[in-house]
This record gives sequence, structure tokens and C-alpha cells, in this order.
Amino acid sequence: MTAHEIDYEIFGEEMQYVEIELDPQEIVIAEAGSFMMMENGIQMQTIFGDGSQQQSGFMGKLLSAGKRMLTGESLFMTAYQNQNMRKSKVSFASPYPGKIIALDLSQQNGKFICQKDAFLCAAKGVAVGIEFSRKLGRGLFGGEGFIMQKLEGDGMAFVHAGGTLAKRELAAGEILKVDTGCIVGFSQTVHYDIEFIGGIKNSIFGGEGLFFATLQGPGTVYIQSLPFSRLADRIIASAPRSGGSNREEGSLLGGLGNLLDGDNRF
Repeated sequence: MTAHEIDYEIFGEEMQYVEIELDPQEIVIAEAGSFMMMENGIQMQTIFGDGSQQQSGFMGKLLSAGKRMLTGESLFMTAYQNQNMRKSKVSFASPYPGKIIALDLSQQNGKFICQKDAFLCAAKGVAVGIEFSRKLGRGLFGGEGFIMQKLEGDGMAFVHAGGTLAKRELAAGEILKVDTGCIVGFSQTVHYDIEFIGGIKNSIFGGEGLFFATLQGPGTVYIQSLPFSRLADRIIASAPRSGGSNREEGSLLGGLGNLLDGDNRF
């Protein structure tokens, strides 16, 4: 193996965190902002890119960092190395309610494709790169854009999904149709494309957008019930207006509610 062999345990139900057990000198890399806690003797170091062995010199690190910018991530990642002479633990938390998925990349033929903000942490040696969509339609309407993340290597990697997680094992030729924002990730053997929903009423009044994703097996697919974009839209819709009054569910009933509460502002 080229990646460090790390042990782990996932805790919690709705707001999970993963605890990584590092042997002496072992390293785990993580996104900025995912750190939760660690035992004394673990050293943090900010690095360009992902610190994988695929990088060579400063230009290789700079290229890796530049690729991360294309996925909307920071130029830097954080490496956590166990400097103790005994095993030590470091933990990373999920950013919003959902599930943490543990991926053994050696069982994924060395590569797994996921949405841009799904990566949480991984053993050192796992390369966090970008996966370009080769089809214009998929890039424009696929929800994830032209660029997705790819995790490559033979070590453990951890990604985060919002809400409840669904795992599907697709047989060869089997097709699963999914809301574009609900895709967490899939095996490299899965063919990903988009499809027009069709029908004027569906397109105009359906409320589900104009396109959905089609995932064709063979391979493993992970689906999330609560994409962060959907959660953010609901929070923004419920945020107070500039005038200070709350946005109600339905203008007429909301106005009646304001009257009953003694609030005459509409």
C-alpha cells in the first residue's frame, strides 16, 4: 500500500464524527474546518494540496492546490501526524446533519467520484483531485457542474452525505434516476449522465427542475436525502426580511397570523 493504514470508528447518528487512530508517525489529511479534537502529541501542519505521493516538488503541489480551487475548496489542507510513541486519536466532524461514509479505495479499484464538497478526511497517500465532465449537457444541467472530486489511491477516505444515506449496488445495465443534487458519489464503473424530465406541465409546474441524473451500473452509488443546497434554500427562505418581519408559509395565512399576533406589517 502507498497510503497510510489507519483505524477508525464513526460515532453518532444525525451529527456524526469519525475518530481516527494513528500509529506512531502515521498521518491523516483533512479539509480545513472539519477538525473536532485530538490527543496530545499529534502535530498539525498546513500543506499545499493533499500531500499525496503523486505530487513532485513545488510545482506539483501548486498544481494540486490549483485543482482544489476549481472544486471550490481551499488551496490548503491540514495534515495531522502522530508524534507519540504510542497510538493516538484525532477526530473530525460532519459539517451538517447527515452520515459519514468510510471508503476503502482499494475496494473501489483505486478511484471514487464524489460531489465537490463531500470529502472530509483521508489517510495520507490518498490523492484528492478533480473529475471533469466530458459532456456539455451534464456540466450545464447536472447539478454538480463540470467538475466533481475524485479520490484516488489504496487507503481509507471519508466523505459526508446530508440527511439519510441510501446505498445502491447497481447491476450491469441497471439504471437509477436521481435528483441531481442528491448524488453523493459513485464508483468509477458507473456511467453518469443527465436526462430531460419532459412534458410541459412537469417542466413548468413540477417544482423538481428540468433534469434528473441517470446512473447506470455496474457499481456502487451513494444517495443523500438532504443536499446542503436544499437545506440552505430552506434556511434562506425562512430568514427574516430586511424590515424585521418573518417570512411566513403562504402570504394569506401568514398575514392572518400576523394580525392575530398583533403584527400589522405585511
